[in-house]
Amino acid sequence: MSQSVTQGLRVTVKTLDNASKLIRIFNAEFGAAHSVRLVGGALEPLYLPRDEQRPNAEIHFREDFAASALHELAHWCLAGKQRREQEDYGYWYDAMRDASQQQKFEAVEVRPQSIEWILSVAAGLRFRISSDNFQVEKLDVDPFRGAVRATVLSELKDGLPSRVNQLAVALALDMPEGNERFADPGHYQELPVK
Repeated sequence: MSQSVTQGLRVTVKTLDNASKLIRIFNAEFGAAHSVRLVGGALEPLYLPRDEQRPNAEIHFREDFAASALHELAHWCLAGKQRREQEDYGYWYDAMRDASQQQKFEAVEVRPQSIEWILSVAAGLRFRISSDNFQVEKLDVDPFRGAVRATVLSELKDGLPSRVNQLAVALALDMPEGNERFADPGHYQELPVK
């Protein structure tokens, strides 16, 4: 086997391993107490609330992508009781956005992506900003990156929401590359990677 194929297999196994660990940590930390479970392997992310057929709410993340799991967990951590009773927390999502719609999307996404960045640092995983838009040519993501960074610093200064902090601590302690110093603003001095 060539070195690039072997390296690709290692990356895939590590990605699967990270996703499996995130599932195990989240479900152990929050599953029974909140009647929720994290589920990988979805074609697209989706949150499904509890109902008569589903005794636990389900947070579905894309394929085996740890970054997708962390992003969906950020949404769950921020969602209040009313939002957690609605499919996809009652948010709209339109994959085809013009520049004006993109600004609205980013306004809604800035806080979840800031929490995702904190959770990524706690888990020892790389964070990458997501504009989630391939429609707008020459999309300037720098203002969004700056807004995410400013929101992270504000969250750290004001104190993390309890579910975010609980999950970040669990990730820092249980992920192989976990970082117990996730709340150190020094981790967030540079703008996030595009």
